[in-house]
Amino acid sequence: MAIQIGDTLPDATFMTMTGEGPQPVAGADLFAGKKVVLFGVPGAFTPTCHHNHLPGYIEQADAITAKGVDTIACVSVNDAFVMGAWDGQSGSNGKVLFLADGNGDFTRAVGLQLDASGFGMGERSVRYSMIVDDGKVVALNIEPEAGQAEVSGAAAVLKQL
Repeated sequence: MAIQIGDTLPDATFMTMTGEGPQPVAGADLFAGKKVVLFGVPGAFTPTCHHNHLPGYIEQADAITAKGVDTIACVSVNDAFVMGAWDGQSGSNGKVLFLADGNGDFTRAVGLQLDASGFGMGERSVRYSMIVDDGKVVALNIEPEAGQAEVSGAAAVLKQL
């Protein structure tokens, strides 16, 4: 069952790329006492993710953080090297934190997995966004179709803040 508004996020460890290589990011450190906009994508560099979903968060980052958001984070079932490369190519310049959920542990724990094996991608994440306040989900937006980035996009989240 997918996570719901009012639920607390499960304990998770993500990986992120740093100058020293991949480093763990504990979910407790990321979410505790903070307001976070977290958006999940099926895959780094995939067309909708790369051209439609991520750019909105980069473009709207200042407006989102002006609403009291501490961190904007993108999570994908990709490894830290791929997420680091996507970060470098995106022009994010630190506006978005790129989180690797390489084994899909977080994605499965929140019940937002997608079987993309028909496309040769294996198990991935559905496209979604959520607003998390001190570890609790206060808004959740799941795209009805993977090729769309409307209900989970930055403009929709900005209206919810």
